[in-house]
Amino acid sequence: MASLSSFLLLLILLFAITLASSAASVKTYFPGIFQSSLKKNDKNLKPKIPYETHYFPQNLDHFTFQPKSYKIFYQKYLLNSQYWQKGAPIFVYTGNEGDIDWFAANTGFLLDIAPKFHALLVFIEHRFYGESKPFGKNSYKSAKTLGYLNSQQALADFAVLIRSLKQNLSSETSPVVVFGGSYGGMLAAWFRLKYPHTAIGALASSAPILQFDGITPWSSFYDAVSQDFKDASLNCYEVINSSWTELESISKEGLAELSRDFRACKKVSSIYSARDWLWEAFVYTAMMNYPTESNFMKPLPAYPVKEMCKIIDESSPGASKLSRVFEAASLYYNYSQAEKCFELEDETDDHGLSGWNWQACTEMVMPMTVSNKSMFPPSSFSYKEFADDCMKNYGVRPRQHWITTEFGGKNIEQVLKRFGSNIIFSNGLQDPWSRGSVLKNISGSLVALVAEKGAHHTDLRPATGKDPDWLIEQRKQEVEIIHKWISDYYLDMKQE
Repeated sequence: MASLSSFLLLLILLFAITLASSAASVKTYFPGIFQSSLKKNDKNLKPKIPYETHYFPQNLDHFTFQPKSYKIFYQKYLLNSQYWQKGAPIFVYTGNEGDIDWFAANTGFLLDIAPKFHALLVFIEHRFYGESKPFGKNSYKSAKTLGYLNSQQALADFAVLIRSLKQNLSSETSPVVVFGGSYGGMLAAWFRLKYPHTAIGALASSAPILQFDGITPWSSFYDAVSQDFKDASLNCYEVINSSWTELESISKEGLAELSRDFRACKKVSSIYSARDWLWEAFVYTAMMNYPTESNFMKPLPAYPVKEMCKIIDESSPGASKLSRVFEAASLYYNYSQAEKCFELEDETDDHGLSGWNWQACTEMVMPMTVSNKSMFPPSSFSYKEFADDCMKNYGVRPRQHWITTEFGGKNIEQVLKRFGSNIIFSNGLQDPWSRGSVLKNISGSLVALVAEKGAHHTDLRPATGKDPDWLIEQRKQEVEIIHKWISDYYLDMKQE
C-alpha cells in the first residue's frame, strides 16, 4: 500500500498502513490477495470457475441484539458438489479481502483433492468485499457502516452459513475442514480456534498470525523481500538498493523525461509514483516467486525473482542503474508483452479490496519499517502518525492490541499446545509473510510444513506437471494429515 490517502492497495497492493518516511509515505503491504493494477478488460477479472453462485441471508451483527443488528444482507458463496456424497467432508475456503471468484480461481488445490475425499467445496465471500456488501454502494460511506467490518464478524458469518448449509443438505454429521491463504489463512486458523465445534481442522497457508503487537520484528517483511533478491544475485540486490538515490535526484523538471523512460501512459506527478511502481513490482514478485509459470497477480515466469535479476545482471554495462531496475520491474507488469505503456498512478480497485484500509485502521495493525539491511529506502513507523491518519480518514483510531487479545499470538507455543489442535501452518521461506507465521511444530496436531523454496501460499495453487518434488511432497503431507483428521472423526462418530 501506500499511505492511507493514496492507498494503492494490497493488494494494490495489499496495503493500507502508513510508513513514516523522511521523504514521503511508503507503501506497506498486508496479507490477502493483493490489489494490483489490473485493467477493466483484464480477463482475470471474471475468471471461469467450476462453481455455482449462491447468496445467504446473513445478520449484520452477530454480537448484539439491538433491532439494527437483525438487518439482513446477502452473502455470496460458491459451491462445487461434483464429487460430493452425503455425509462426506465439506471443505470451506474462508474468504479474503476481495472478490471470492478470484480466490476460487486461484485455489486449485481444493479441486485437486476433492475427488479423493468426495468433498463438497464451499468458498465464502468475506463481508464488505465483492458482492457481499451489507449497505450496497454505501457500505464504505462512514464508520457507522464500516464498523461492522471486522474479522470476528466474518468468522461468525462463516459459522452461521456452514451450520445452515449442513442443515439444508441434511448432512449435519459431515466433518468440516477450513482452508485459507494469507489473510484467509489467518481466518482459517482463527476459525479452528474459535469454532472447534464447527470445523475439525484448518489448513492455514502463508498466514502471518504473528505479524501483530511486536511479536515479529517490524522490518522482517522487507528484509525478507530483500533477501530473496540477494539470494538470486548480489549484484541485482546492490543495483536495486542504489537505484533509489538515482531516482530521488530527479528534479521536478525531469519528470517528463522520467515519464518517457518509464513508458508511462501519462506524465507522472512525482518521483514517488515511480518509486511506488517499482516497489510494488519487487514486493509482489518476491511473494509470487512460484516454481512454475503463474497468472495470479499478473502473468509471470517460473521463479520470476531470478528472471528479474537476470535482466539486471545481463543489461548493458553503460546503462544507468535506474534504467536497469525499470527493465527488471517491467517483467512484472509486462511479461505477456501486452502493454504499450504503464499506469504509474491512479490504479483502480477492480477486485473490490479497498475495505482493507478500514481493517488496517481498526484491528489489523501490522507496523512495518524498512531497515538498513533492506534494498528499499529506510523508513520508520510512527504509531501516532498512523493513528492520526486513521482518525482523519475514518474518525477512529486503531486498537493496536486487539488481535492478540482476541486470538492470541504472544507465547503462542505455550498457549496453543494446551488447547489448540488440528491446524496445519504451511509456508514457503521465500514468501516475505512467512516470517510472521508459525514455522515449527507446536504439538503433534499443530504442524508447520515449511518449504525452503516456497512462495506465497504456493501449496494452494493448482497442481501442474512441472511442480517440483518439494511441492508435491508438501501437498502430499497436507492430504495425509487431513485424511487422518477425517478418519479419526468418523471413528469417533462410530464409537458414540
